[in-house]
Amino acid sequence: MSGHQHDGHAHAASPDADWRWLAAAAALIVAFMAGEVVAGLVAHSLALLSDAAHMLTDAAAIGLALATIRMAARPARGDYTYGWRRLEILSAQANGITLVLLALWLGYEAVRRLITPHQVDGGLMLGVAIAGVCVNLAASLMLARANSASGRRSLNMAGAVAHVLTDLYAFAATAVAAIVVLASGFDRADPIATLVVVALMLYAGIGLIRASGRIFLEAAPAGLDPAALGAAMAARPNVAEVHDLHIWEITTGMPAASAHVLVQPREDCHAVRADLEALFAREYDITHLTLQVDHLTEGHPDDRHPEPPPESDTAHAATHSHCEDAHGPAYRPADDR
Repeated sequence: MSGHQHDGHAHAASPDADWRWLAAAAALIVAFMAGEVVAGLVAHSLALLSDAAHMLTDAAAIGLALATIRMAARPARGDYTYGWRRLEILSAQANGITLVLLALWLGYEAVRRLITPHQVDGGLMLGVAIAGVCVNLAASLMLARANSASGRRSLNMAGAVAHVLTDLYAFAATAVAAIVVLASGFDRADPIATLVVVALMLYAGIGLIRASGRIFLEAAPAGLDPAALGAAMAARPNVAEVHDLHIWEITTGMPAASAHVLVQPREDCHAVRADLEALFAREYDITHLTLQVDHLTEGHPDDRHPEPPPESDTAHAATHSHCEDAHGPAYRPADDR
């Protein structure tokens, strides 16, 4: 029996983004948020106050992204053999949950305002909304610059960007509502704009929770079919069987895999392993790969399990002869199925 770890790069990764751009975006948002709270109270605008509340979560999301980036850059050591990379998934999930909870609260307040509308100052509301669009555009550009320092997709950064983009759409909706109020005096346009923002926040928040949840549950990366990969492995020369195939993400953009591969008797195990490593890297961009490669003994049972398996288990005889508790299906060459 032989095990092999193939790893094309070190686990001590550099930070995902330029923290200076993140810090600048957070400072810009906090400064504008303080002024917006005052404007929202003066204008009696729920849309402005909801935007300010959301901007508070924007600043928190960027701050969390900053802390996560610095922690994730620490090298792997001790008990944390992958380092702190998965902290970004905790950050993304926190951002998603925050968006959903805030959306529920704002939705409740918007419905109350629809039932009992409040008079709003459309002029002040419009001015602040336009300024908010400009501020969030600037913050989005800063986050884009920060994210460009990363060579991979980051769910942590995606959470911060989702907050800022949702806020950008919110200010646009608030500006439209302000124009309606100024043109027609229809004060219910303010809570209606808030409900539009609520829908956007729910969409972004649920998406972040779902994506981070897949990683916590160690599901295969989205768009990668484990069955197709298993079949592709089994189709390679001299592969007799593949089982215990596991594919997951350490963190976003860092897929990993492991498998137990049985090679035809008297064939070169090392050549098969090298061929499979090339397949994973070339076709699936997976370089965090562990393959346990063994020869398939003739007659299937190996020296440790000399008795043949029960008749009901003959379909998985080869698997059981090497793994007493194999997980998932076994993949064999097409001729053997």
